[in-house]
Amino acid sequence: MARGKLKDMMKRSDLKVGHFIVEFVTPGIGHILKAAGCDFVFLDMEHSGFSFETVKSAIRYFEAADVPVIVRVPALENDMLARACDMGAEGLIAPMISTAAQAQVMVDSVKYFPRGKRGVGLQMAHDNYRAAPVAEALNNANEHTCVICLIETADGAENADAIAAIPDVDCLWVGHFDLSVSLGIPGQFDHPKFTIAMDRIVAAAKTHGKALGRLVPNTDQGIQHYKQGFDFCCYSGDIWVLRDALAAAVKTLREGCAT
Repeated sequence: MARGKLKDMMKRSDLKVGHFIVEFVTPGIGHILKAAGCDFVFLDMEHSGFSFETVKSAIRYFEAADVPVIVRVPALENDMLARACDMGAEGLIAPMISTAAQAQVMVDSVKYFPRGKRGVGLQMAHDNYRAAPVAEALNNANEHTCVICLIETADGAENADAIAAIPDVDCLWVGHFDLSVSLGIPGQFDHPKFTIAMDRIVAAAKTHGKALGRLVPNTDQGIQHYKQGFDFCCYSGDIWVLRDALAAAVKTLREGCAT
């Protein structure tokens, strides 16, 4: 897969639809998402228990299907972010980004000199195992790797403008459940506190020309959020799509066979 596809998406305001993978990583998963029309995948390490070895294989599956990969690492740690970069993740997310200083830590872990402090490892997965002059390799990696800041705390929403103002931050991503909890209103997405926080995040992304993303549980909400300014729409997740489709079919079969 040619590097930079996700970066190109970040520069456009059109709708990009993806899917959240937290349970099922098989050799066919990339092609399944591609056949379904997905533009990207959100591969989660925070809540899945996926190891880096699993993520390394998964990225190859998605590359084979030409589906750009966003990886959420479990914590804002250099070794986690840089390792996911080395494995070939084009987009990196770390949880609970609440300040511009934390966002800069992300940038430093993801970007090579002179834009960051990432340790140099060349001719590996993220280079497609190809040799290139050092300066060219570092520049190419810096250009195609995306920094995505997960805004899911009250402080993060308050500091959204400062976070979005950092040049190498490509996207703000809302963690809506954790944000509601941080605001003291768990799951109350219609509450004025949540609405104000969301408006602040949307405005920050718009002001600084950054992409804006979030998970959406259903198509109606996806359409609503796109109209609000969210161009990265990550529709549901592997667990819930399978469970809900199977539950609906099982219910229909039982009811139909009972008549």
